[in-house]
Amino acid sequence: MNNSQKKTDVILIGAGIMSATLGSLLKELAPDWTIKVFEKLDDAGEESSNEWNNAGTGHSALCELNYTPEDSDGSIDISKAIKINEQFQLSRQFWSHLVKCNLIRNPRDFIRPIPHMSLVQTESDVAFLKKRFEALSGNPLFQGMEFSDDPEKLKDWIPLIMEGRSSKEPIAATKMDSGTDVNFGALTRMMFDHLKDKGVEINYRHRVDDIKRTDDGSWEVKVSDLGSGKNDCHSAKFIFIGGGGSSLLLLQKTGIPESKHIGGFPVSGLFMVCNNPKVVARHHAKVYGKAKVGAPPMSVPHLDTRYIDNKETLLFGPFAGFSPKFLKTGSNFDLIDSVKPNNVFTMLAAGVKERALTKYLIQQVMLSHEQRMELLREFIPTAKSEDWDIAQSGTRVQVIKDTQTSGKGTLQFGTEVICASDGSIAALLGASPGASTAVYVMLEVLEKCFPEQMKAWESKIKEMIPTFGVSLLENVALFQEIQTTTAQTLGLNEKKPVFS
Repeated sequence: MNNSQKKTDVILIGAGIMSATLGSLLKELAPDWTIKVFEKLDDAGEESSNEWNNAGTGHSALCELNYTPEDSDGSIDISKAIKINEQFQLSRQFWSHLVKCNLIRNPRDFIRPIPHMSLVQTESDVAFLKKRFEALSGNPLFQGMEFSDDPEKLKDWIPLIMEGRSSKEPIAATKMDSGTDVNFGALTRMMFDHLKDKGVEINYRHRVDDIKRTDDGSWEVKVSDLGSGKNDCHSAKFIFIGGGGSSLLLLQKTGIPESKHIGGFPVSGLFMVCNNPKVVARHHAKVYGKAKVGAPPMSVPHLDTRYIDNKETLLFGPFAGFSPKFLKTGSNFDLIDSVKPNNVFTMLAAGVKERALTKYLIQQVMLSHEQRMELLREFIPTAKSEDWDIAQSGTRVQVIKDTQTSGKGTLQFGTEVICASDGSIAALLGASPGASTAVYVMLEVLEKCFPEQMKAWESKIKEMIPTFGVSLLENVALFQEIQTTTAQTLGLNEKKPVFS
């Protein structure tokens, strides 16, 4: 083994959207810092960020019903929707900055305008959706939202979904034309091309095997070159672990107190992909339904227009499944390897608590193609089996931790940053809304890990992201200005197609 230690300022583990975002921010804020990236696959954005491994939705709470729960008194809580919408605005602004400065080009290759819609189909859900519309439509962040329970109007909005339905069926939808489809795989690759041009050393087919603290307070990573078989050690003052599902396993190797009593529950996924161009051409929206009673948040069904390789595609799903792997390209021993003496009781408690989720996942795994088609026909009554294929999507590792409110072994749905107390190392765990809020999450990493530099960086951050640290609800004029300018820069003013 070659024990030569190669020093750098920053090491990013994993070449996904999170590392791409953090690297791009740091190169703007501290251009003299040296950065190395280690990725075990052949290219950037090949796992969770890949366009086939996520929904490609610019999550801004325009259509996701699980972000607006109904309280016990019947009112709609929109606080989470506002938070996620504001977080997505930060991403839009940073992407717009990169485009304006010619740091990345051709925004059409990674972002497209697409209506975001919510669709419900029972009397009680129609009543819920109307209350949700009334709660959101008066908010400046959701200005322009439309509601309709008129079948004729819905035929104009979603002709493919309305075809073959009885006019007596209760059905309603909301629509926001300001929604987006985001190809996070393409965006990730573009950002890494930019980082390479800025002198960042990017090492593909390099696997990080271990992370240890050194005597001088920096971190040492042991890296295997999967091409040559050579092993090296690299050290840095700061490390970010952005390895998707495998981040938990790497975080555990650090031994920091913050890594204790945390577990992970992997959930794999499938999407149905339409292979009939005539069917694809008849739908132009991301339409999100409501999860069935007792189903987890990640099971929300949606029918999505996607742009992949500059080609319009239609996907339906997700269908969940269980895999012991923490990555699509991971090991069958990942789950077992993640169980440690400090988290075994946390994991066991989660197993007891989440029996309903386990049952749900088993049921999903057992579904036949025709049973999946029956679920699709709740969206498209006229769907034909021969028009739809199955594609495996990515694996998401849901965080399990002990909380004061819910006790030991609580499953977390969301994204979480884990940092060492001194800010020298950080890891990103969790899933949705994930990539859509990458800029917000990486700004959080900067605030936690570089508090001394943040004051000096603040003016540059606001130059790139004008609403940083600003409440959009208290600055409506600024929000409207940002919406207009980012839409222009990112090419989001395209008119929607007219269905024949």
